[in-house]
Amino acid sequence: MNANTSRQNAAERDEGDQLFDRTTRDLPPGRHRFHKERMMAQIHQTQAAERTAEQPADRARTRRLRLPRPAIALPALAAALAGVVVVGVVASSGGHGVKDEGVATGPALTTTVGAATGNGVPQLLDRIALAAADTSHPDVKPGQYVYVESRSADTFVKSTDAGTSLASHELHTRQVWRSADGTKGWLIDPATNDSPAGETLSLPDEQGNTPKANLNFPSYDYLAKLTTDPDALLAKIYKETKGQGNSPDQEAFTTIGDLLGESYPPAKLYPALFKAAAKIPGVVVVNDAVDAAGRHGVAVARLDETSGEREEWIFDRKSDVFLGERTVQVERRTDADALIKPGTVLFTNAVMNRAIVDGIKQTPSQSG
Repeated sequence: MNANTSRQNAAERDEGDQLFDRTTRDLPPGRHRFHKERMMAQIHQTQAAERTAEQPADRARTRRLRLPRPAIALPALAAALAGVVVVGVVASSGGHGVKDEGVATGPALTTTVGAATGNGVPQLLDRIALAAADTSHPDVKPGQYVYVESRSADTFVKSTDAGTSLASHELHTRQVWRSADGTKGWLIDPATNDSPAGETLSLPDEQGNTPKANLNFPSYDYLAKLTTDPDALLAKIYKETKGQGNSPDQEAFTTIGDLLGESYPPAKLYPALFKAAAKIPGVVVVNDAVDAAGRHGVAVARLDETSGEREEWIFDRKSDVFLGERTVQVERRTDADALIKPGTVLFTNAVMNRAIVDGIKQTPSQSG
């Protein structure tokens, strides 16, 4: 490759990075990197296809990109569990690779695919809803921020001139702050930030836009206005996510999962989300699942029949408290994503601390 081609590819990659970051900078950890690398892979392969357009037609075709969901608000909801020994996720081989955007990279993350059953789903979600209703759940007042500290790791498709391969970011800390109205925020995540200091999530964005809060971009104030009737809530979710995702049921499950794991539902809404989830067809129980911090629990899950990925919400067995979430490849793929084998952990996250603080970039220990 000559110098001119190298500089052109670098410029095109930078342009792709900027385009992606403008729309997905506050995607959940792991999903951001996973979809970003897919985007970069398509750009790389499209360029290669253009350079060899006149070559025989039996050359490998450009992969089709599955774009991520719209950017969502970042605060996560979970009880803080102190003194946890961080174990991490089992990798397919030992050792670490090079540093990539501030986080060491290594081989793909893998796990044993747990058995799933449809038995006991309503009972489990009913218990979880009851536990959620009993949890102390303060309101977020004007001028305050929801602070969430989590541990995260992910597997992503990495593209280089030599081709594509699976890689992972090792377990790392993610911190996020979001104001009650969603217009002010800050993110520190070495897997997505260009600077160790983090980056602003405050609005308006770089283009001067201030998106209106919705289910895919919820603020605390927006969530406080949602209905707490499970049937009406689920109907709203289906209506507002129509045409998104791989199926209406999967998108409804994913939307609720985002509201559980990376937002802060008000006290009355929190149990209603679990009751609504119990009404979605195809929801199952996985009796043993592990979050990013190595904590074992029981999972409420659903398989995306199109992608073969299973999204798992993990709860403590005794307290029924939400611990974290992960996405596991369950079924073998034969399409452009055949590189992702069953047992691959695409995304895993464990919430370690959640609190309401009085200032942006303030931590609970500083709030007194």
